[in-house]
Amino acid sequence: MPPETRRLLLALLVLLLYAGFCLAVWAVRRWRRGGFRRPGRADRQPDLLVAYASQTGSAERLALGAARSLQGAGLNVAVAGFEALGPDTLRAARRALFVVSTTGEGDAPDHAIRFVRRTMAAAPDLSALGYGLLALGDRSYAQYCAFGRRLDAWLRERGATPLFERIEADRLDEPELRRWRESLAALAGIAPDEAGEAASEAGSSPGFSPWRLAARTLLNPGSLGRPVFLLSLAPVPGAAPGTMPDWEAGDIAEIRPRNAPAALAATLAALGLPEDADSTAALASRALPEQPGPLRGLAPAALADRLPLLAPREYSVASLPADGRLELIVRQAARPDGTPGLASGWLTAQLRIGETVPLRLRPNRGFHAPEPARPLLLIGNGTGLAGLRAHLRARERLGARRNWLVFGERQRAHDFLLRDELEGWRASGVLERLDLAFSRDQPERVYVQHRLREAAEALRGWVAEGAAILVCGSLEGMAGDVHAALESILGGSVVEEMRADGRYRRDVY
Repeated sequence: MPPETRRLLLALLVLLLYAGFCLAVWAVRRWRRGGFRRPGRADRQPDLLVAYASQTGSAERLALGAARSLQGAGLNVAVAGFEALGPDTLRAARRALFVVSTTGEGDAPDHAIRFVRRTMAAAPDLSALGYGLLALGDRSYAQYCAFGRRLDAWLRERGATPLFERIEADRLDEPELRRWRESLAALAGIAPDEAGEAASEAGSSPGFSPWRLAARTLLNPGSLGRPVFLLSLAPVPGAAPGTMPDWEAGDIAEIRPRNAPAALAATLAALGLPEDADSTAALASRALPEQPGPLRGLAPAALADRLPLLAPREYSVASLPADGRLELIVRQAARPDGTPGLASGWLTAQLRIGETVPLRLRPNRGFHAPEPARPLLLIGNGTGLAGLRAHLRARERLGARRNWLVFGERQRAHDFLLRDELEGWRASGVLERLDLAFSRDQPERVYVQHRLREAAEALRGWVAEGAAILVCGSLEGMAGDVHAALESILGGSVVEEMRADGRYRRDVY
């Protein structure tokens, strides 16, 4: 066979493989969404519209779970993200369910920005619409469920009628999710237990699987701050699908924490139970009662039924499946009395090498990477390096070298997390630019937003070339100050358009 013919056949084979890959991706994405159609199709008007505004994926998964539950009850359901909602879509709906989260300082999720700017500003007549709303939030933040409350008020102002009172779930609190399932069951005309766990387990999300702690490394010995650890986890053979579950840079690991041994022992003593294997296992992952007295006399199994599971904790994944391990960067938090935080204390101090962690992976499409050809500016502080590191590893594998990292911590001598890796990327060209801000190394405090302002001209140039921006780290302080710096340098309208277009994405906590 002539060389030219072989090259042509090889090129055709590559095109066929790529087409097959694209088809497979489309099929998987459609399967993950349960085959639900989008609103606005020419076929039968749906009985119910389910819409979500999601920053880290929780609201989207809950919406898909609700849609699956209602579809199983025989309803014709349409599903849409808020980026697809317009006045006409809402006016055409007769009943709708909204599942929304709040991000930043009480803001709507990034993909809902255009909905807020255009649809909410259009003031449509929604007097024919009946709606239900689940707002997700975290009471530790001042603007708890702010976007959900704002959306609820707007719907009422536009004449829409609540099908049930707004439900607010603090960190996916189980009693509130139970109310959500009961409300869905009432809408579908079925018994509450028929609404199914899909409504709260969020559809295609897998359950928790045991992962083994393979290694734990202190990253900041001698630091003025709390200790930071790199945790390496491996799936337990046979417990998770395949040899290594799949995920993407930007995705999140949810971990079901366990109570500290001292707290567990004190509760068992107050309940009059022995510290044996049955009692410990029954309460290890349950919210311990503040007033144990009324529960005295109950058997461990009965206690487990009465006490809710501890809420999962979320951590940005710092590695890729190709690394052969799942890595997290965790700072040991402290309670007001100085004792370690429940989840971080367990992961960084109490959990022993070889023991297992209940973990599940959650897609976080709001923090997935832009296309490799686009320049990428990554900004973060502290343990926010985790999500940025995964993106840099992915970019390195793809050969995408237009990367600029701005990272901040306390002291270069103690808090330069993963120093060898970052400096190695700078030397090899994976990082075109590395700017560091160590706040305590000089009399005046220097943070990442100061480095951005110092590099304002270069930043404007990168954005003009089409760069995307990823921010990962603390919500209080860093995220707001970085946002203000970006607005000052680029202009508020540019930053808002970048958010709406997916070129400015944040994973902040």
